[in-house]
Amino acid sequence: MPTSTYRTAAGALSAVLAALVLAGCAGGGSDGGPAAAPDGARPARAGAPPTPTPTPTGPYVALGDSYTAGLKVAPQVGEPKGCARSAANYPSLVAKALGLADGQFRDVSCSGARTGDLTGTQHTDSGSNAPQLDALSPATRLVTVGIGGNDAGFMEVVTQCAKENLVDAVKGLVGTDRVDAPCREHYASVGGAADQVQRKVDTAGERLAQVLQEIKRRSPQARVYVVGYPALLPADPASCVPVLGKAVAAADLAFLTEKQQQLNAMLKNRAAGAGAVFVDAAAPSAGHDMCAGEATRWVEPPFPAPGLAAIHPNAKGEEGIADAVLKAVRG
Repeated sequence: MPTSTYRTAAGALSAVLAALVLAGCAGGGSDGGPAAAPDGARPARAGAPPTPTPTPTGPYVALGDSYTAGLKVAPQVGEPKGCARSAANYPSLVAKALGLADGQFRDVSCSGARTGDLTGTQHTDSGSNAPQLDALSPATRLVTVGIGGNDAGFMEVVTQCAKENLVDAVKGLVGTDRVDAPCREHYASVGGAADQVQRKVDTAGERLAQVLQEIKRRSPQARVYVVGYPALLPADPASCVPVLGKAVAAADLAFLTEKQQQLNAMLKNRAAGAGAVFVDAAAPSAGHDMCAGEATRWVEPPFPAPGLAAIHPNAKGEEGIADAVLKAVRG
């Protein structure tokens, strides 16, 4: 292969890897679970129409990571600045749609948050965020939680897949046989793809279950909604070629989709186990993944539009997730 061709191919793959490594911490379907019955609700009589569940009002508290905070979505507001919290993220849009007045809404989400940061102080590059659960009180009536992707190490899996595909591409350039799914094979070689990744997802689920119990203890009258992650990749990996080129094998894109589905399935199951409602963000985001056109996508690709965060929701994504949350909240 000519040296110029080698440099072009390797350079493109290295650029994709660099973008993935710099993408930051985040988590992305499943169907939404049934709404939890409000305290004191009585079962409907046989043959009687179901009693509609009233839409909760404030106080509303939003908890979560960068997908909730709205990393780099303008305008960025609040303290600490290291949380990269947007006034146009889905909690803010939900609060506005519900007509919540000042003092009836608190957004304490923070980019990079893990479940441990809900009960402990989170230190960012620009200030510290108090334990997110401290925003709860017995008066709280609505809580949304978007967390778990960082605990499950999803971005580490994405980055590792980019690395494995880069190494595999270099092997091809020097004449070594390539494999169909270098990332899947990597995880299989270090304990089994299902074992290593699923173990992290399961551990994240155990931590989330404890968080949901604590939310119920602090705010026993609140209706709690666990918000899932939007789809990062399309059902057909071939549609990603115009955006990602051939930097990541189609079989590994499918592998990443499987891992994201496992993450959302865990969130759904843990929500159901705690009597909370799971909000499916993956189904409504189908066709709006990172490989969709700039005017359509909800999630930015490794090379995002100027000023936006790679592999994170953009303003349209936050709007789409807000619509899903509102649909669940309003029943």
